Amino acid sequence: MVTGHPHTISLKLRDVNQLFNSMDPSPFIEKDLDHDAEEFIVSWAQEFSPKTLLKLRIYLDQWPAEDPKELIRTAIHNHFAHSAQIAGLEFKRLLRQGRTSLFIGLLFLAGCLLLSELLLGHKESAWAAVVRESLTIAGWVAMWRPMQIYLYDWWPLLRRSRIYDKLSHMPVELVQKKEKAE
Repeated sequence: MVTGHPHTISLKLRDVNQLFNSMDPSPFIEKDLDHDAEEFIVSWAQEFSPKTLLKLRIYLDQWPAEDPKELIRTAIHNHFAHSAQIAGLEFKRLLRQGRTSLFIGLLFLAGCLLLSELLLGHKESAWAAVVRESLTIAGWVAMWRPMQIYLYDWWPLLRRSRIYDKLSHMPVELVQKKEKAE
């Protein structure tokens, strides 16, 4: 395959209305994509590496009276640009939540360790060891959520944002189904 050649995601539809959410009252170029159509496009985009160029080819059985190419191209780009923006906001919100969770977790951990030291000092009894270990474990459990956010939760959101951004710029091609000769 030629370097830089885009992979094609093919979508076959009866008519243009299948592409968009029928319950969305927005103007055509601002309409949400149909959930199934969006899921199909995004799932195929996720199959390729983030650097792979993509192209969307839509086959239409019923071609509208007015040429829909530019309108559909704009609507798809707008939809995925908006989705990228929302995913970016979710990413920022998650990092803000991570900072807050980390601050609370560190304060709680410090409080548990300080309480353990103040209450038990260097006592060597079995009871003191259980309480000391319990406070230490409780403090580290409070760190679970910030560690989960900073180790695992952020990268799927960032990947989704990047995929949406890539889809918001991909070439969109409409192909009219040829009528069969009788």
